Amino acid sequence: MFPDEVNPLMARQGYQEQLDQLQEDVLYMSEVVTEALRQGLDALEQKDEDLAWQVIDGDDEINELYLDLEGSCIDLFALQQPVAGDLRFIASSFKIITDLERVADLATNLGEYALEAKNDVYPEVDIQAIGDFTLGMVETAMAAYDSTDAEACYAIADHDDELDDLCERASSIVVRDLIETEFDGNRDEDVEELMQDVSRLLLTIRDLERVGDHAVNIAARTLYMAENSDELIY
Repeated sequence: MFPDEVNPLMARQGYQEQLDQLQEDVLYMSEVVTEALRQGLDALEQKDEDLAWQVIDGDDEINELYLDLEGSCIDLFALQQPVAGDLRFIASSFKIITDLERVADLATNLGEYALEAKNDVYPEVDIQAIGDFTLGMVETAMAAYDSTDAEACYAIADHDDELDDLCERASSIVVRDLIETEFDGNRDEDVEELMQDVSRLLLTIRDLERVGDHAVNIAARTLYMAENSDELIY
């Protein structure tokens, strides 16, 4: 064999190592993102400004992770020209890191809401329970990606309907109560503060619902990766 020839077996081993490393890196990014989401929820519940800033400032690290992984995916596309299952894996990983980056942005929103929150409004709306549900969806979706678990992907899609119901009921409580509230005799600044708190709560519910949507996207891409099925992609 000429010195400058590439051993096909060694080349294949190197390529497989790149694929394995990509998966490990995507899973690491998911751990960083889910931790940011948990911290955002905690900051909101505790009105912890230090924790809120930790989430907000940490978004730069997640953006860097995203860009690094995007570069890895592009290199694999360009240099290895993957086909069949490998192509689906890389394409799915590329889409998944995009959803993870969006989840991190929503976690940052929670941190920003925590900085602005002054009052507890509508304690009957359990934001932490909704947040825990969405966090569980993301974690389950990433576990399915790790183990190539097609059945789990369908279960996550079913859970999204439950999350939508939770968010709809929570929003209905807030809107119905607001409609029934009498503002006569209240100071304008008190009304304005209440409206800001209500708006922030509704935005929080909306953002958590969007986290669930991204979890479904991750499950959809994992199903495509595992079974070449686009059933959950929409």
